[in-house]
Amino acid sequence: MKYKIVFIFLFSLSCFAQNNTFPSDSVNAIVKRIQLPVIPSFKIEVTKLGAKGDSISNAKPAFDKAMNLCKKNNGGTIIVPKGVYTLNGPINFVSNVKLHLEDGAKIRFGSNSKDYPLVLTSWEGTMLYNYSPMIYGNNVENVAITGNGIIDGEGKNTWIEWKAHEKKDQMLSREMNHKNTPVKERVFGEGHYLRPQLIQFINSKKILFENVQIEDSPFWCIHLLKSKSITLRGLKYNAHNYNNDGIDPEYSSDILIENIKFDNADDNVAIKSGRDDEGRSNSTTPSENIVIRNCEFKGLHAIVIGSEMSAGVRNVYVENSKFRGYLKRGIFIKTNSDRGGSIKNLYFNNLAFGKVEDCIYITANYHGEGSGLYPSQISNVSFSNISCNEVTNTGIVIEGYPNKKVENIKLDNINILSAKNGMTVTNSEKVSINEITIGEKATTPSSAK
Repeated sequence: MKYKIVFIFLFSLSCFAQNNTFPSDSVNAIVKRIQLPVIPSFKIEVTKLGAKGDSISNAKPAFDKAMNLCKKNNGGTIIVPKGVYTLNGPINFVSNVKLHLEDGAKIRFGSNSKDYPLVLTSWEGTMLYNYSPMIYGNNVENVAITGNGIIDGEGKNTWIEWKAHEKKDQMLSREMNHKNTPVKERVFGEGHYLRPQLIQFINSKKILFENVQIEDSPFWCIHLLKSKSITLRGLKYNAHNYNNDGIDPEYSSDILIENIKFDNADDNVAIKSGRDDEGRSNSTTPSENIVIRNCEFKGLHAIVIGSEMSAGVRNVYVENSKFRGYLKRGIFIKTNSDRGGSIKNLYFNNLAFGKVEDCIYITANYHGEGSGLYPSQISNVSFSNISCNEVTNTGIVIEGYPNKKVENIKLDNINILSAKNGMTVTNSEKVSINEITIGEKATTPSSAK
């Protein structure tokens, strides 16, 4: 197999002004700052309010009653016993409530769009009104979803058919973004085809997701929008519909993602912060202070930054994780020249990947899209102790924009056992490399004959 390394830039051995080791002190400070929800002692089982776990009866009225009882008691725990519960419509969270799925419990959602009222949400980085996510909370705090049960979006039924019809509405939402159309006038719903997320919390804080299994979302699985102080741990995924991202933080901060077993048809974790004009106008609310550790990746890409990141992404720490199945790319940092904003202070340490198309990929020219008016700044990114078994395309790609170069990139102890192409670096500067092996490690040169 042929290996090649292509350098097309002014090479500079340099390092950004950060500690050379993974900044554990910064990670510990973020984790310490995150607050877990505090839930009052009141408890109610949905079966006592008429819910039947027979997979047929509509259990939504019982779940609504349970949520209202919790609200009257200033919070509490809604217990879902063993059984399959069909909900024709969303669960709308109030503050101070835990939804707990016991062993053998499954919540499945109906796919009649008329059962999902319009709510304030975001779709691919643009704020608008659309069908409610299956589980939704706006301006709530102290909320949790826990237990060993399953949350099933039933996306393989009606919702999956919407993918073929969504382009017109996708482009309309982007036009409204670029024209600064008032959010109250960005009304989608009947006659439109923007699929809702499975779970979304917006303008919320002190949120816990623990141990549940996520399946079959209509669109993104867990969308954390303009929220903070969030813990996700022990989750399991079996989500294979279009755009089934696992976790999407957007304009959100102070997040711990740990011990997750991903199995998604799209990105495992995709960190975002709004699109284009609207994102740039919200530059005071970047996605930041995010810790990802001890996870197992399987899906399209393991860790993605962007491409909707116009308000900025910073202070992301990923460590001690590995692959558990197919990945197209291990680490994918992407933006284009319409986004603006910045991506900075990212740290990746002790990660192991199997067979991928590309192991590490940074691009400021994603798909070659954009007007060139708002290139993004990508800087201060550290990769250390990264291994990969096989790369079918390129081991490492760093691609800046001609007038906004990627800068201050550190690559330390990167070991890729085989690759079609080694490394390509363009429009980049201040790149530090140390102990990089792509392909078979060189030995003592042979003697001349």
